[in-house]
Amino acid sequence: MGLPLPSLTPLLLLASCCSPSQGSSSPLRLGGDYMLAGLFPIHRSTAVKRHRSKPEVDSCERSCSNYHLVQAMRFAVEEINNSSRLLPNVSLGYEIYDSCLPSTTMYATLSILSQGGGSCHSHQHVAVAANYTWYLPKAVAAIGPDNSEDALLVASLLGIFRMPEVSYEASSPTLSLKRVYPSFLRTIPSDHVQVHALVRLLKKFNWAWVAVVGSNNNYGHQGLQMLHDTAAREGICFAYQGVMPVDQDAGSAELEAVVRGVVASRVNVTVIFANKHSAAPFFQEVVRQNVTGRVWVGTEDWTLATGAWQIPGIRDIGTIMGMAIKQTCLPEMAAFDAASSLGCGRATDCWNRGEACSQRCSRFCRPGSPDGRLEPSPYDVQGAFGVYSAVYAVAHGLHRLLHCQRGVCHKDVVYPWQLLTEMKRVNFSLRNRWIDFDPRGDALAGYDVVMWRWAGQAWNCSVVGSFSRNPNRLSIDGDALQWHTQANQVPVSACSEDCGVGEQKVPQGVHRCCFHCVGCLPGTFLNRSDSYTCQRCGEDQWSPARSETCFARTSVFLAWDDHVSVALLIATTVLTLLVAGAMAVFFRNLRTPIVKSAGGCLCFAMLGSLAFASTSLYWHFGAPDRVACLVRAPLYNVSFTVCLACMMARSFQIVIIFKMAARAPGLYEAWRRYHGPGLLIGTLTGLQGLLSLLQVSTSPPAPYKNYEAFPDMIVLECSLGGLTGLSLGLAYNGFLGIACFAISYVGKDLPNSYNEAKCITFSLLIYFVSFIFFTTTQALYQGKYQAAIGIASHLSTLSGIFGSYFAPKVYVILFRSELNTHEQFQMSIQMYTKRISSAS
Repeated sequence: MGLPLPSLTPLLLLASCCSPSQGSSSPLRLGGDYMLAGLFPIHRSTAVKRHRSKPEVDSCERSCSNYHLVQAMRFAVEEINNSSRLLPNVSLGYEIYDSCLPSTTMYATLSILSQGGGSCHSHQHVAVAANYTWYLPKAVAAIGPDNSEDALLVASLLGIFRMPEVSYEASSPTLSLKRVYPSFLRTIPSDHVQVHALVRLLKKFNWAWVAVVGSNNNYGHQGLQMLHDTAAREGICFAYQGVMPVDQDAGSAELEAVVRGVVASRVNVTVIFANKHSAAPFFQEVVRQNVTGRVWVGTEDWTLATGAWQIPGIRDIGTIMGMAIKQTCLPEMAAFDAASSLGCGRATDCWNRGEACSQRCSRFCRPGSPDGRLEPSPYDVQGAFGVYSAVYAVAHGLHRLLHCQRGVCHKDVVYPWQLLTEMKRVNFSLRNRWIDFDPRGDALAGYDVVMWRWAGQAWNCSVVGSFSRNPNRLSIDGDALQWHTQANQVPVSACSEDCGVGEQKVPQGVHRCCFHCVGCLPGTFLNRSDSYTCQRCGEDQWSPARSETCFARTSVFLAWDDHVSVALLIATTVLTLLVAGAMAVFFRNLRTPIVKSAGGCLCFAMLGSLAFASTSLYWHFGAPDRVACLVRAPLYNVSFTVCLACMMARSFQIVIIFKMAARAPGLYEAWRRYHGPGLLIGTLTGLQGLLSLLQVSTSPPAPYKNYEAFPDMIVLECSLGGLTGLSLGLAYNGFLGIACFAISYVGKDLPNSYNEAKCITFSLLIYFVSFIFFTTTQALYQGKYQAAIGIASHLSTLSGIFGSYFAPKVYVILFRSELNTHEQFQMSIQMYTKRISSAS
C-alpha cells in the first residue's frame, strides 16, 4: 500500500483518509476510465528503524524538492483529458504514492497490483495465481520510481504481471535486461549511453589521465565499471578510482581519504559518477580541503542538482561540466500551479492548517519562503519532462490499443500486457522532442553537455554541446567553453606529453598512458588507431623514419630505353656483328695457313659459341618474364662452356704437337685417331648441359621482386633458382678456364705463327678479371643496374676472347696477307726448332 500522510496534508492535494495502522489507498487520487500509478519521493527519507517488533511503515520527513514531479504527472493527465486529440471520450485517472524508502515503494507496488475498491474499508488483495493474463490490477501502468534501486524492486514485481513501468530517472543498464525486467521502459537514456558520452567527452579534450569517483550504490558501482571498461579501450587511464562512503558528511575520515586520493593522483580532470545525494557532501569536502584549479566532469544525476551548486565556495574549485538530460520546458505548468493553489493562502499557512487546506491546494510548500513559490531549477525541469513524456507514452499506447485513430476510442477492458505491447511501438513527437523506445525499452535520446557559469554569486549553466545517438556523435561548441585557466586554454590532463609525428608510445609502469616516445623505423609507420605500435608497411610499400603513412614502391628494371641499356645494346650488337663477320672471313679463307693454325673447323665452333653467348645477353633487358629467366643463364653457360672447351682442345693439341710429340708419339696418334678434340669438347659441354638441365628441372629461375635492394623501390629481376645448380655451372666454367689457362701457359713459347696459346692465356686473364669484378659487385651492390653489371662482365669476357684470339687473325687475313703463307709458317717453325736445339 502507499504510504499515507496523515497530518502532513499541506503537502497533498487530497487529505489522507486512513491512518498508517489502517492502511490506505493513494493519498493523491483522481478517478478516470484507466488509472495510472505514480511513484514519487514526496518526502525525504530518514534513517530506518533498526529495532522493530511490529511491521510498521517507515516514516519520512517533509520535503518540497519533488513537487515538480507530482505536478508534471497531474498536468499531463489533465492536458490529455482536456483534449480530444489523443484519447477522445476516454479519461485518465491517477493514484500517486510516496516512494521515499524501499519499504514504502514496496507497499505502493503491492497497492498498485491489488484488486478491489478504492475506499479505505474496501477489500483489497493481490491474488496468487500461476497465470496473470486476465488479471486486472488497480492501475494499467506505473510512472516511476525515480532511482534505479527502487526501479529494480518495482520492475521485478510488475514484470510478473507484464504491467508497463515507465521510469523518468532510473538509468541503470541492468534494467535493460528484458529477460529479467520485461515490462520496464524509461524516458531517459541508459547509463550505458552516458558512459559512452563521457568517454567521448574525455577523448574530445585529450584527457587521457583522469581520476574517477563513484557513489556507493548501484548507480555508482555500475558506472565506474562501465567507465573502466570503455575508457580502457579508448586509451584513457584512471590514475585514481574511489568510492564515496554512504551517509558521510564533509570532514569524515572516509570522505576525506577519497578527496585526498584525488589530490594525490595529480590529475587535472576528475569524473564524478554519483547521484545527487552523494555528490553534495563530496564537493563540500573538496571545498573544505581547498582543492582548486581542476576540471570536474559530472553525470546527469547531479550536474544540475540544486544541492551541488548551492554549496558555499564551490565556484572556486575549477571548471564543472557534465551530462544533462536534454531539457524541454513546460511553460503551461506555471499557470497550472497557480490555478491549483488558489484558496490556500500563503505557503506557510499550509504547514499549519493541515486538512483544512482546500483540496485545490496542490503546491508543496517550503517553510520560510515569503510567498510559497518554488521556482523550478534546471534539474526540476528535466525531471518534470521525463514524467510528462512517460504519461504521454502510456496515453499513446492506449490510443493504439483502443483504436482511437478515427476520433472515437473503443472503451474496453485493458489488461497490462496488452498495453505493454502497444507502448513498445509508440513513436511520436512531443514538444519538439521525439519519444520512442529501443528493443530494450530505453529512450532513443541523447544528452546535453552543460558547463557551470557564475555571475558574481549567481549560478547558471549553459549548454556547450550535445551527444546524439544512432550513430553516437559528440559535438562541442568551442566558442561557448569557459575554462578556469588563463587565456581560456583547455586544461591538460595527461601522464606523459604526447609524442611527436611518427613516434610510438612505449608504456612505463602499469598504465599505458605513462610512456616515453620512440620514433618508428624506416619501413614502419604509426597508425593513429594504435599509437603504441609501429606497424610494418606492406610488401609493396615503403616509409621513411618517423612516418605515419606508407607509400607505394616504384618498380624498376633494366629498361630497353635506359641510357645504360642503350650503350650495352650497342656494344652487344657490335660484338655479335664482329663475330659474324669473322665467321665469314674465316669461311672464305678456310684453306689458308692462318685459319688452319687457329684450329680450322674448330674456329667455327668457337665463333658460334661466342655468337650464342652474346645473343643470350639480349634476354637481360626489359621487365623479366618467365621465358627470359629460363633461357638466359643456361644459354650463356652452355655457350661459354663450348668456347672454353674448344680453347682447351686447341691448346692441348698444340702442346702435344710441339712439346710432347717427340717424347710420347703414341699420345698424339691416339689424340688424332680417336678424334680427341671432338671427344673433349663434347664431354665438357655435355657435363655443363647436365648441370643446366638439373637447375632448370629442379628449381627453374622465375621473375622475382627484390624488396631488399632499395627501401623505396622494387627491383624486378630473375630469381637465382636452384643455388646449387647455378653455383655448379659457374664453378664448372671457372674450373675449365683455370685448366685451359694452365695448358695454354705451357705453350706460351711456341712459334710466333702458332701463338694461339698466348692469345688464349691473355683472353682467359680477361675472363678471370671480369669474373672477379662480377662476383664482387654482386656481393656489394643490389639495385636497378645489377643486371647491367652482369651484362658488362659477360660482354667484357666475350670481347676479350674475340679480341685476343680472333681479331689478330682477321687482321692478318685482311691486311697482312703476306704473313698468311706456307713459307712464312715454315720459317717460323724452323726458327723455333733451332732455338730449342741450341737451348738443349
